Amino acid sequence: MGMSTSVLRRLNIQALLRHAFVVEHFTAAEAMAATGLTRATVLGLCDELAGVGWLEETEDSRVAGIASRGRPARRHRLRRDAGIIVGVDAGRSGYRALSADLQGEVLAAAHRDLDADSVDRDLRIATVQELVADVVAAAGATGPPLLTVVGIPAPVDLRGISPVDVGTFWRLMNSDFPDHLEGTVLVENDANLTALAEHAVHPDDNLVALLAGERIGAGLVVDGRLLHGARGGAGEMRFLDAILQDDLGAEGVASLARRWALESLAGLDRADCRSSLAALPSDALTSEDVFSAAASGDELACDVLDRIGERIARIAAILVSLLGVERIVVAGAVSDVMEPVLARTRDVLPEIARAPFPEIVPSRLGRDVVVRGAIEHALARLRADPLELLDPSPRQIE
Repeated sequence: MGMSTSVLRRLNIQALLRHAFVVEHFTAAEAMAATGLTRATVLGLCDELAGVGWLEETEDSRVAGIASRGRPARRHRLRRDAGIIVGVDAGRSGYRALSADLQGEVLAAAHRDLDADSVDRDLRIATVQELVADVVAAAGATGPPLLTVVGIPAPVDLRGISPVDVGTFWRLMNSDFPDHLEGTVLVENDANLTALAEHAVHPDDNLVALLAGERIGAGLVVDGRLLHGARGGAGEMRFLDAILQDDLGAEGVASLARRWALESLAGLDRADCRSSLAALPSDALTSEDVFSAAASGDELACDVLDRIGERIARIAAILVSLLGVERIVVAGAVSDVMEPVLARTRDVLPEIARAPFPEIVPSRLGRDVVVRGAIEHALARLRADPLELLDPSPRQIE
């Protein structure tokens, strides 16, 4: 049985839109080469897609200075204002959002910081709603986003569902955002989004992104594909409790820096201690204090960071052995000060693992790494099936 005309037409539209998403502009000849469609089909679809607001015609190739002889070729491009996408990082205490156009250019940003111990599901939902509204309004959009991707610190399966049989934390983090936001909403693990952001910067086929702020999680890209596993469990680091045998498997760099600095100070007479950290009240000491002291040569702080570097080396050895990854990126709020820690990691790794060793580097994306990964995820989903997500008003062309 042959393919129906309507199905073939939809496939042709999908092919042309996918091409439009990844180029600045295109001629019919360029679209033909990329999609395999005929010239008549390309030109006809361009006219129809322009008529419903998805494409627009730009300067012809002669005016644009690309061609000087023959009949000037018509040029089209995706209308960036045909819709917007939104990425959200709904962390335990920090919340960030970005809006972007359909080619990923950031239009607006917003953030909120809340007391993690006082946040409930209603406050998380309200905060994310406010952030999305802020970045949509700042982008000048008149309707809801075509797609919103929300990153959370909990395992998430391919349906956006987190396990509900392991305490209450994951249920709190996965606060049913699709039921409370307009448009299509996807929920994804924050470390997975971190991996997508890093993969967009360095498209290695095999990489691990360690999101290591207050807690630690891993986003795994193997053979170019993001791994989820059953119940979204790929990349969960609870196994470290058994391997490292210290019940600190879920704690990230910031948490460990505070904990181990305080433990070191507890065994000393603070009055005689030469560490600058001894002058700080225990309940006021932060990971930033530890990193700052280490940068000034504080011996106690340097020992703490070396200890963290050795721990990351052990984690890296496990990941390399299991997955054969070529690059490990350590991301999160502390990534911009992680180089001294990772220098220790790189020194220790050859002592506990066999070559080849991965490249181990800090992320350069800072605190926006999760929301940038959310934007990358939204773009990939949109490009995979444009007609599923683009404004329904142009459905007349199907």
